[in-house]
Amino acid sequence: MNRTTLSLIAGATALAAVTGFAAVSAPDPGAAERRTGAATLPVERTGLLCPRPSTSDLAETTYTSFTPVTEGADDKGTAVLRSAAQQSAPDEDAEGEDGKDGEKAGKDENDEKGEKGDKDAAEGDQADKPVLQLEEPGKPVTAEADGADAPALVGTADGRFASGWTAQQTTEVAAGTGRGLQGVACSAADTQFWFPGASTDGSRTDYIHLTNPDDSAAVVDVELYGKDGELKTTVGEGITVKPRSAEPVLLSTLTAEKQTDVTVHVVVRSGRVGAAVQALDDETGGDWLPASADPSGRLVLPGIPKDATAVRLVAFTPGDADVDLKVRLAAPSGLITPAGNETLHLKGGMTAAFDLGELTRGEAGSLVLTAPDGSVPVVAAMRVLRGEEGKQESAFIPAARPVETRATALDNTAKGTTLSVTAPEGGAEIRVTASAGTKGGTPQTKTYSIKSGTTQDIEAPVPAGLKGSYALTVETRSGGPVYASRTLASTEGGVPYFTVQALPDDRGMVAVPDASEDLSVLQR
Repeated sequence: MNRTTLSLIAGATALAAVTGFAAVSAPDPGAAERRTGAATLPVERTGLLCPRPSTSDLAETTYTSFTPVTEGADDKGTAVLRSAAQQSAPDEDAEGEDGKDGEKAGKDENDEKGEKGDKDAAEGDQADKPVLQLEEPGKPVTAEADGADAPALVGTADGRFASGWTAQQTTEVAAGTGRGLQGVACSAADTQFWFPGASTDGSRTDYIHLTNPDDSAAVVDVELYGKDGELKTTVGEGITVKPRSAEPVLLSTLTAEKQTDVTVHVVVRSGRVGAAVQALDDETGGDWLPASADPSGRLVLPGIPKDATAVRLVAFTPGDADVDLKVRLAAPSGLITPAGNETLHLKGGMTAAFDLGELTRGEAGSLVLTAPDGSVPVVAAMRVLRGEEGKQESAFIPAARPVETRATALDNTAKGTTLSVTAPEGGAEIRVTASAGTKGGTPQTKTYSIKSGTTQDIEAPVPAGLKGSYALTVETRSGGPVYASRTLASTEGGVPYFTVQALPDDRGMVAVPDASEDLSVLQR
């Protein structure tokens, strides 16, 4: 066999087995099994980004990191989260004429450039210290940070920690705009994001957080769409996010138009970023609004709390085509059509909002949206309220991706954790594993059957002898597709604090072509 053939095989295998900071999506494991001779193996490297948690001095943040035990994974590796402060490329303004990071300027203590160079160096040193580092798969670890100084994080995992690596930040803000419980799962970098449900209204303070994991600057455009179409923005184009840094952008500074419901479209011209919207309200607290699943003719928004007192759906369809969305609620008894909201009309390129009231009426539920023939793609998210007027808290549930093989939710506690699972198209069997606790406890596993068209709030297992918090890992054993979300809840001063996170597939496995098959194809 010639050397060229061997190089091609090695290259194909390397591309399949390494996600490269999660920029390459792992294929559907089912597709791998259907491909003759293909094997499904754990990914070897992945990356996650966590936005800056809060600007409040009253904020208390917990970061959590976890990797499930994965059969076939490497026996070595690391999983480290560090501050997103610049770690590599020096700031150009801090360089002296000789090109050394502020060396010349730093000789004069009164020189502003020297002071800036010293500050950047100190931040760089701090950034090199891990905020959170895993010690072993199957056991979560946590770190805490208080006030507005809690940083955005950039992390990588390789070897035995890469497959299924998950991170979460949970923040409690005692008072002020956005008071309540705010949670978000750290996500992979990408080049495009949709956020229906944001706002530029005077009662809201919404930021789009952009985090750049790379050693070169990223250039980002932020487009806003309101009820009448695209909003005129002043500085939304060409936003530069410095290398290995985070940039929060206040949405109301991008446009003079004040609208209650806005869809945010983030497009990365150069590089890649992580993105999430932090939506803070003067009266109803706030939470993180993660990106909606990609535009599709069929969307599932899983895990509406059964005691929700108000549900507001915000939807948007890119392009010029109008669409009438069919609306169904996946309840414990099956799919039902909400009275008075059988279909919702969306105009192309315009954000639409619909108040669905007390949609779940004391039962678990998930929203299923369908365009006729799936021909018109849509993005969507819900704003959910709990509590009575004057003591309400808000959270967001975007359209989610299914749990194809496995997904994990972190920072769970013995009380106040609800795992909601829906199988809108067909029955499914799932296995749920509660990990060891951060400070002790023995893992526990249970299996559940989810009936077709239903949503169930399941009584998830809790580690025996639990100390600290723990991870819940959901695996699809058969049937599906399955969608899941996790709610954390507590009560402070009579206000029902809560936050909801969807559980998308962790993409921890990847299909690797069989080398012998490649030989037969590549040999001449």
